[in-house]
Amino acid sequence: MEGDDRRSRPRVGHIQFLNCLPLYWGLARTGTLLDLELSKDTPERLSEQLVAGDLDIGPVTLVEFLRNADDLVALPDIAVGCDGPVMSCVIVSQVPLDRLDGARVALGSTSRTSVRLAQLLLAERYGVAPDYYTCPPDLGLMMQEADAAVLIGDAALRAHLHDAPRLGLQVHDLGRMWKEWTGLPFVFAVWAVRKDYLASHPHYVQKVHEAFLASRDLSLEEVTKVAEQAARWEAFDSETLERYFTTLDFRFGPDQLAGVREFARRTGPTTGFPADVRVELLGG
Repeated sequence: MEGDDRRSRPRVGHIQFLNCLPLYWGLARTGTLLDLELSKDTPERLSEQLVAGDLDIGPVTLVEFLRNADDLVALPDIAVGCDGPVMSCVIVSQVPLDRLDGARVALGSTSRTSVRLAQLLLAERYGVAPDYYTCPPDLGLMMQEADAAVLIGDAALRAHLHDAPRLGLQVHDLGRMWKEWTGLPFVFAVWAVRKDYLASHPHYVQKVHEAFLASRDLSLEEVTKVAEQAARWEAFDSETLERYFTTLDFRFGPDQLAGVREFARRTGPTTGFPADVRVELLGG
């Protein structure tokens, strides 16, 4: 270990949602997990911990990354996003979206990125200003109070695939809507390292980055096996999970960066970061 740092392992975050399983599945196969102090939590909590310095490296929701871009460096080639449909970030509605002006819209998450994306699309693409409120992500209860609901993660997958069709509700995929509107991919979360940790432990950061890339590549090569194993403890069959894992876009290259910049340009001044915020990439 370098210097007088008493910690022997990087503190790394892990999102508990299914969408991150392919980024972590291979870590156990390669033995890399033994070298990490892994913390599992929601995207919001992990973002808070990284910003606060309680984690060294980890996933951070796009909005929180952009708000704290001065203190963080993004890892290239790895993210959670989509280039078209995403399946797990949706607006479920009882009425057409252009009829939601002044209507109650439930936000089933505090994920500011998905919420801001939904609000942006409804305001600028559909010209409506709903009455938003936050509540637990229970679609049945939401629809008793609201005309539409924004859901993310596993709750969104359940609503999309199971509950909404049964209840006769319309499902609008936020990733598809963004792609149709801008022609660009969307990034929901990036992997980032704190600048102070990068300065003191560049070798560890490189090793963690390489491990995640290798895990992602192995998981996608063996995606049928990943889906079959996940289906044993999830409420989705293996075919659905394989379709989901291969729908998601785990890349972070020039196209994804263009999507991030477009989102920042459209939302920055109302969300707490400059419209032209600088995104620093490791090695860039």
